[in-house]
Amino acid sequence: MNRKKNHAKKERAKSSSKRSAKFKIEEITGKVLLTREGYAFIIRADGKDDVFVPARKLRGALNLDIVKVAVKNRASGGHRQEGEVISIVERSTRPHTGVLHISGEQAWVITGTKNMPYDIAVKMTDELKNYKGYKVAAIVDEWPRSSQEPIGHVVDILGEPGENNTEMHAILTEFGLPYKFESKVEKEADKISEKISKEEISARRDFRSVTTFTIDPSDAKDFDDAISLKKLENNNWEVGVHIADVTHYVKPGGIIDKEAYERATSVYLVDRTIPMLPEKLSNKLCSLRPREEKLCFSAVFEMTDNAKIIKRWFGRTIIKSDYRFDYQQAQDIIENQKGPLASEVLTLHSLATILRNDRFKLGAIGFERPEMKVEVDSNGKPINIYQKISKESNWLVEEFMLLANKEVAKYIGEQKGNKKAKTFVYRVHEEPNIDKVEAFRSFIKTLGYNMKKTENARELSKEINSLLSTAKGKPEEGSIEIMALRSMARARYSTDNMGHYGLAFEYYTHFTSPIRRYPDMMVHRMLAHYLENGKSLVKSNYEEKCKYSSEREQLATEAERASIKYKMVEFMQDKVGEIYEGVASGITEWGVFVELDKTKVEGLVSLRDIKEDYFVYNEESLSLKGRKTNIIIKLGTPLKVKVIKANLEQKQLDFALIWE
Repeated sequence: MNRKKNHAKKERAKSSSKRSAKFKIEEITGKVLLTREGYAFIIRADGKDDVFVPARKLRGALNLDIVKVAVKNRASGGHRQEGEVISIVERSTRPHTGVLHISGEQAWVITGTKNMPYDIAVKMTDELKNYKGYKVAAIVDEWPRSSQEPIGHVVDILGEPGENNTEMHAILTEFGLPYKFESKVEKEADKISEKISKEEISARRDFRSVTTFTIDPSDAKDFDDAISLKKLENNNWEVGVHIADVTHYVKPGGIIDKEAYERATSVYLVDRTIPMLPEKLSNKLCSLRPREEKLCFSAVFEMTDNAKIIKRWFGRTIIKSDYRFDYQQAQDIIENQKGPLASEVLTLHSLATILRNDRFKLGAIGFERPEMKVEVDSNGKPINIYQKISKESNWLVEEFMLLANKEVAKYIGEQKGNKKAKTFVYRVHEEPNIDKVEAFRSFIKTLGYNMKKTENARELSKEINSLLSTAKGKPEEGSIEIMALRSMARARYSTDNMGHYGLAFEYYTHFTSPIRRYPDMMVHRMLAHYLENGKSLVKSNYEEKCKYSSEREQLATEAERASIKYKMVEFMQDKVGEIYEGVASGITEWGVFVELDKTKVEGLVSLRDIKEDYFVYNEESLSLKGRKTNIIIKLGTPLKVKVIKANLEQKQLDFALIWE
């Protein structure tokens, strides 16, 4: 049944432990990233460059397995490190998805994902016979040398292939993410009382009489932050950033808390949200709905007209939101200078604008990569792809959330006198790696751009902003922004404060979204502990949770991107044969990725399918040059393409170049 089983067996048998004198051998440990073609890249545990391993040298290792690899470092010349798997340290427990095929008493999961080139033999059961042809999830248990394919077992029946729910659940399963709560978690949430006692109210600062409102997307179902504004007698402004007090309801170590930690984050797919907390909490108790009394944890600031902070206060509050704006409604007020609560909205907009300008003066980086939204109908079918535009109303909310996050982190993290800063959870973004920055400088030179040499990281951020501004509106803009992002470190959670480079903040945390991020719940609990003069908490316990939360966040991001890609490919299914204009968005030795101008949908032009010319790949300049035509294709080059194939299973579009 396996499409590649005979080939895989032969290739694994060829694997040899002979070592050439030309190579210096190094043993490393890393994680396997397997490709559809059968070869793999090993993500090294030490963070150094990936190692290439051909299919015949994988020794049965599969995607996300932890392996020990012998790496051949070339004595001279050559860019790519190549290796050979010595042993499988730990087999991944991440499920693979595919269609269940049954023949007699034998069963296989026929996989089609881009990271699994082999089908999986699974144990036949009476129950499985009822699901022939269904999409299922299976875990690989072993791949003995005597077997022509990996052997595993089915862990979930996902549904009929092609159905929207089936495919969305398959994406979540591929990334090891849940798609439903167990009944015990829902039942525990249902037990929580909605009543707020008089004792609870008296223990909190009361903001119910202060003008308060929320600004969220039009389709938002939970509102976890609100902003209040009050004019003080000294003519300063009191600005309150009010965050749903999730930890009042979710107690440490309880069933809901354990589930929230395991999930670590809400997941946002194209057509649905998979919440971190049950609906009773996320959409009801902790949602700051208008004209309802709600418990909050707040950051309150006294500010001048110039947005200078005079005082700050943190603590538990009770609020009653007066109005629920969506972003467009707030934007209309900003543009037309009139509407509900116009005076408050316009004042906050003025203060937010000053905060934003100050942040960029300090060196915050202004990445503005277009955010594309896929609109789906009630059945999950994609009907439109459009660009989500961020305007002043978005910035208004963003700047006050950033302010609260920054000031909470500063309050705890700032060393006071000779006292050591207490253990805390930070959101950190380290300064760029020098080698990556130099590689980025070299890359932009091939596109005709230059960046001045800089003395420090803050000067570098200003150079990057200048570069992005110069490239704005040009075909290569998107490619430059992507490569600039790749030169940056990835933001993560840590108990070590390293500042946030991209935002130009010395201190930063996540305080403002406890409904959808577990680290924010940790921050609320820690802040409450320290406000009551609690001792510094055990750092190692929180560092472990930071690492786990960062990993789960990355999985959620990858799942979100996979769902967007799936829906984009689905959107293009009935457009096979149509011709579009786009730009080269990625260059590899096997092809060029092309991003369509209007929708930003991306597809691949395979070099082996180009009959008109033979293109040679230049690794240093990330470009292709035709031997016959001397045509050069580099990132940002405008291209015209025809849609050839839309492969939903692999979430991939195939394009053909149109020659003119």
